[in-house]
Order: sequence, then C-alpha cells, then structure tokens
Amino acid sequence: MAAFTIRGKNVEVTPALRDYVEKRVGKITKYFDNVGEIAVLLSVEGKHHKVEVTAPVARGVLLRGEEHSEDMYSSIDLVIEKLERQIRKQKTKLERRFRQGGFKAEAVETFAQPMPEDEDIYPVVKTKRFSLQPMDVQEAIMQMNLLNHHFFVFRNAETEEVNIVYGRHDGKYALIEVEEG
Repeated sequence: MAAFTIRGKNVEVTPALRDYVEKRVGKITKYFDNVGEIAVLLSVEGKHHKVEVTAPVARGVLLRGEEHSEDMYSSIDLVIEKLERQIRKQKTKLERRFRQGGFKAEAVETFAQPMPEDEDIYPVVKTKRFSLQPMDVQEAIMQMNLLNHHFFVFRNAETEEVNIVYGRHDGKYALIEVEEG
C-alpha cells in the first residue's frame, strides 16, 4: 500500500473521506511498482470541491491530476478516471521507459488499445527559434499576455537565467526557474 499525505483546504479531512481517498487513489498504484508518497489536496472554494493528486510513480515520472465538481466524492472519482486515462494514453511511452521494471506486467494487459510503435506519439507540428530577451518577470507576463500565449520563455534580467512564466487555470501566474543539470 502506498503512503499518502492528505491535506484539506477549507474542508475537514474526516476518517471516512480519508478512507475513500486511499481506496480510490490507491487504484492507480496497481499500474506501478515502487510508487512514492502520494500527495492529495482536497479543497473547497464556494461550490467547487477540488481534488489534486500528485504521485511519483517511478524513476522521475510524476503523475498529476486535478478535478472539481459540486461534491468532494465525485471530484475524487473524476480525478481517478482522469489519471487512469492519462496512464492509458501514455501506455506505450511508459512501457518503453519501464522495460527494466517499474511498470507492472499485469497492468500492461489491462490496456485495451495498443498503439503503433513506429508512429510518433507526440508529433511536432512547428519549430520556432528566437533569441531570449532579458526582462523582469512582470515584463515577461505582459509580453505573454500581449502575444496571447499560455507561456513565455525569457532571460531573467536579475538572475541572467532562463525562466518561463505561464498562466494557471485559476487566473494567476507561475514562474519556472530552469536549473542546469
């Protein structure tokens, strides 16, 4: 059984809710060996009951899902369905990555749709080259919004390192600071 960290934001994590989360989220562990600690955040904002699940499943692969509905138990079910769809969709790539272990053999048999091995799973339709302009984070967000993009790559004028800003689903912004290595 995987270890869980279950937190509540504006909601009490009752024993019944904790049991339901562990039972339902535990379903994804059947696909992998050596699942790390699964983090689950349950939150309520108005009528929205949101569930976020982050699971380190093996060797640098992080499985993440987020769903919301008007009922916490429904949100839990929805996020599990989403995570299982992600696993099915990524099946071929995951199998290749875990040929030396990590992806359980019996889980492979549960996937109904085989994907062609030779076909590009993620076809790249366009490649762009551009020079990184030094600017501060606020300028980068402004540029991203002016270009109507979902993310923007730039050289941070303060640190002289490559950074990425992106718009989050909640309308706020996030910054990624890239580290070499």
